[in-house]
Amino acid sequence: MNLQALLLSLRLAAVVSVLLLGISLPLAAWLVFGRWRGRFLLEALVALPLVLPPTVLGFYLLVLMGPRTPFGRLCQALFGHGLAFTFEGLVVGSLLYSLPFAVQPLVSAFRGVDRALLDASFVLGASRLRTFRRVILPLSFSGLVTALVLSFAHTLGEFGVVLMVGGNLPGITRTVSIAIYDSAQALDYAAANRLALLLLLLSFTALSVVYAVNRRVWSPWSPR
Repeated sequence: MNLQALLLSLRLAAVVSVLLLGISLPLAAWLVFGRWRGRFLLEALVALPLVLPPTVLGFYLLVLMGPRTPFGRLCQALFGHGLAFTFEGLVVGSLLYSLPFAVQPLVSAFRGVDRALLDASFVLGASRLRTFRRVILPLSFSGLVTALVLSFAHTLGEFGVVLMVGGNLPGITRTVSIAIYDSAQALDYAAANRLALLLLLLSFTALSVVYAVNRRVWSPWSPR
């Protein structure tokens, strides 16, 4: 088994899922509670990776990270190297490609919060931030878990974007999905099957966690 590729994929998925949670919480809150009428445009932009071919997104990211673009020059100045074909580049690509898997569960959870509870919190003098922390987040626990788990699982199995942005560099950008492809191309179906089966089990476990939490099988606030 290609342990190096597996560990790299787990590391990438962990970094991306944590960063996405920090990005998605304020973004989802603004999409639900904001007052700008053009929010649907941002919602469409966030959901775009769901319908956009991964190679298209990967191609434009690769162009964006090029040394002749303002973003590419900024990365060169900050990090001393470009982001293309690096682990950091994989993180950026995966953040964009997995964004809807983190934002949409949170949007759904926030919309399910009873507005009467929010009004009561404001009447009692709580600020918007305090209401968000003390009322909205606890009531949106299932959405938080769903966003974290789905973004982790989606990043773990991503192929198209990471191949376009990172290539296939062992120990640097070769993820487990690329290792499966390499093994299949080399007709090493036994190795490909071992890695594919592992991803299958991880994905099933992730989805089981999501459905268990959404059905209230387990929750820190569920009655014992």
